[in-house]
Amino acid sequence: MADEEKPRALHTLLPIVGFVRPYTGRVAIAITALFFVAAISLSIGQAVKRVIDDGFVAQSESQLATALGVMTALILLMAVGTFFRFYLMSWLGERVSADIRQAVFDRLIELHPSYFEENLSGEIMSRLTTDTTLLQSIIGSSFSLALRNALTLIGGLIMLFITNIKLSLIVLSGIPFVILPMVLFGRRVRTLSRQSQDTVADVGTYAGEIIHNIKVVQSYTREPEEKIAFGKEVTAAFDVAKKRIRQRASLIAAVILLVFTAISMMLWVGGTDVLRGNITAGELGAFVFYAIMVATSLGTLSEVYGEVQRAAGAAERLMELLSVEPAIQNASVPASLQMKGVDTAIELVNLTFSYPSRPDQLALRSINLAVKSGETIALVGPSGAGKTTLFEMLERFYDPAEGEVKIFNKPLQSLKLQEARQQIGLVPQQPVLFSADVWHNIRYGKPDATDEQVIAAAKKAHAHEFISALPQGYASYLGEQGVRLSGGQKQRIAIARAILKDPAILLLDEATSALDAESEQHVQAALNVLMLNRTTLIIAHRLATVIHADRIVLLDQGQIIGVGRHEELLVQSSLYKRLCDLQFKNAD
Repeated sequence: MADEEKPRALHTLLPIVGFVRPYTGRVAIAITALFFVAAISLSIGQAVKRVIDDGFVAQSESQLATALGVMTALILLMAVGTFFRFYLMSWLGERVSADIRQAVFDRLIELHPSYFEENLSGEIMSRLTTDTTLLQSIIGSSFSLALRNALTLIGGLIMLFITNIKLSLIVLSGIPFVILPMVLFGRRVRTLSRQSQDTVADVGTYAGEIIHNIKVVQSYTREPEEKIAFGKEVTAAFDVAKKRIRQRASLIAAVILLVFTAISMMLWVGGTDVLRGNITAGELGAFVFYAIMVATSLGTLSEVYGEVQRAAGAAERLMELLSVEPAIQNASVPASLQMKGVDTAIELVNLTFSYPSRPDQLALRSINLAVKSGETIALVGPSGAGKTTLFEMLERFYDPAEGEVKIFNKPLQSLKLQEARQQIGLVPQQPVLFSADVWHNIRYGKPDATDEQVIAAAKKAHAHEFISALPQGYASYLGEQGVRLSGGQKQRIAIARAILKDPAILLLDEATSALDAESEQHVQAALNVLMLNRTTLIIAHRLATVIHADRIVLLDQGQIIGVGRHEELLVQSSLYKRLCDLQFKNAD
């Protein structure tokens, strides 16, 4: 089992080689420097021998000076080689780590929304940050250490045999005992490393959720309980880390004990041979130098082996992300989208759908609806009727189980995903703002827009006045999720973004439901500008806001149960009449 674990760890790390391949030139220079340093290090042993035999034993100052001069030159060359080796390998680690982080983010941003509903954001962020940083340490430091010490180990063993065969056999007798704990402890370290990274991710997830909902936590005075709960998460992570550290410490301690026990035996035998005149003091000194070099290399390799096992856990988690295929794919040969002269902007044909998390529960059932270009359609119905699901189908966050969605007479699945979404603008009930300034948040609708175009969009959205009153105007930082703005101000920023995008199809999801009367007036005025000459679908529970729509579509339990104007549905549908009676009665 232990023998199988090592290949498995290395196999897990193999995909990382693909990220190193673009930098083979730098890798070649770094490895050349590494070989150079290893050769110089081995040469120092011979310089030690000359210092002892030609200097101390021979008692010759000139020969001592010459030997020390040679040693100094070798040390200088080793320092220069080490500089290039360290710089290039560290650069490589940082570069590859950045490339992996970019590749993981590129994959994440293309994944379907349901993936993020099923996986914790803290866990994903831990992989994107902590795991890639760990791999950076492995590539930039541990790999270099492993290769350097492997070369030193091999070269040192060769020099040991050249110097003295009998003493070499004594040193070698301890190597099998060194390898054994590496194999035994290594498998356990890898397992615990994966567990440790998972528990750290849990800590980040829990902390992120509490900080994100800090107002709720404080309003319910749950601070003491949350401190205790977070303490349990931290302790769980520490307990796993403690086990991992204990295994690694045991591995390193066992290697050091066994290696230096072998060296002590060698020194006793070698010292006896010097006293008997069988070998010179210089030979023993050189042998001790090489033996310590071999022992140090083995000790370092055992430590690096633990790091490799830990890196394998990180690589495994990252490769899991990179291997996830987006559920929504572009057509192999995308159709071209033509909007001019097309009478029908949206067509839903026998549309049936259920969410992946609830496959047995239909969210939409045989929906058939055609929306003319420039028409305003209101979607109404009780919660869970399927209104928001229809929006998600139009933006192709999901594909239907049966039927199809068409925009401008082209099946949505036949179009290039980005091109189709570019024609659709969404103004949600809870506007999403980024932790940046006003310029960035409005320009998100059209990245290449000029400042003048951004300001014009803000004016149409009735946002220019309050933006100008901010401390730095359009350069004002809005805080996380726009926390420095009121609900109505956030909504108008989102509308300005949609105006700047200038989509052919507009989706309004309860855009005014959470606002006070004054803010609603401003936002509704902005929406009227935005809706002008556009195909618009509106989700609204407040029926007073949609009674002037061209048509109202009544949904219930994923089905269309009525279509018509306000007055028609009052007569045709008991459900619509009941909804109106409840709302208008409450309004009175």
